[in-house]
Amino acid sequence: MHELKVRIFFATLFIALFLALIVGFASAGGDQPAHSVAAVESAPTEGGHGSEGNIGEKLVEILSHHLVDAEEIEIVGFKIHLPTVHIGPVRFITKHQVWWVVAMLLVFLAVRSAGRQTSTVPKGLRNAFEVLIVFIRDEILRPNLHGRTDSFLPYFLSLFTCILFSNLLGLFPWGSSATGNVNVTAGLALCTLGLMVGMGVKQNGLMGFLHVFAPPGVPFWLMPLMVVVEIVSFLIRPFALTIRLFANMLAGHAVIAVLLGLIVTPLFALPSIAVATAVTFLEILVALIQAYIFTMLTAVFVGLTMHPAH
Repeated sequence: MHELKVRIFFATLFIALFLALIVGFASAGGDQPAHSVAAVESAPTEGGHGSEGNIGEKLVEILSHHLVDAEEIEIVGFKIHLPTVHIGPVRFITKHQVWWVVAMLLVFLAVRSAGRQTSTVPKGLRNAFEVLIVFIRDEILRPNLHGRTDSFLPYFLSLFTCILFSNLLGLFPWGSSATGNVNVTAGLALCTLGLMVGMGVKQNGLMGFLHVFAPPGVPFWLMPLMVVVEIVSFLIRPFALTIRLFANMLAGHAVIAVLLGLIVTPLFALPSIAVATAVTFLEILVALIQAYIFTMLTAVFVGLTMHPAH
């Protein structure tokens, strides 16, 4: 019965994260095109600086592969061109979109594998998921959402696991982290904003929700300024979620890419490998922490909107 509940939890609201996929890439057309790297590589180098130019071009290539969205995917040295659809400035089926879907599919397969275990005592993957479920339910959701904990548990479990898997995929040699794209994190933050507004109105009514922006006890002449301050404070929450996750994943992968790019120079090869290995292990921890922070802050923001008195 417990396994069935877990599978139902993930299956019923797993589709909710596709909203982030659609909304998050609504402005993805503004990303730097993939052929910009080729343009850099084709630029002639000045005399006497050929080696420095080659190193710089290699670093640009590595950084672009890991950080810039593109219309092709490179796997084990082979480039696969994607059937990207252009609708005005909007692009669909790009590299980061594909890797976000891959992260979701990996979560789905992991949950399905864990749900198939029928032993009385949980072990392996099933045990790990049960620990995760209990932790998110008791430590993140219940202190913030109270009686709505069980209703929101599927969404927050999907949110945490998809962000975590997406963060980790960027650490693979030919992988890419979709959460290093600001459009993806903006889409996830818009999901949070939708929850904040929707649950605030549902819990307190429209007037009760709007009353939050006009705090009591404020002088009449100061009220217009306070309303603006409260609205900005409300909107800055999803913006902070967007920048925090995007900046941390972008910076971490950029550091690793630069260190790996320095391997091409014999003088820096061994130190670069050592430091890159250490940073990679650090990035695994950062991936876990950033998934936790995004999930925790989402729960806090939604809880504050539902229970403004707290």
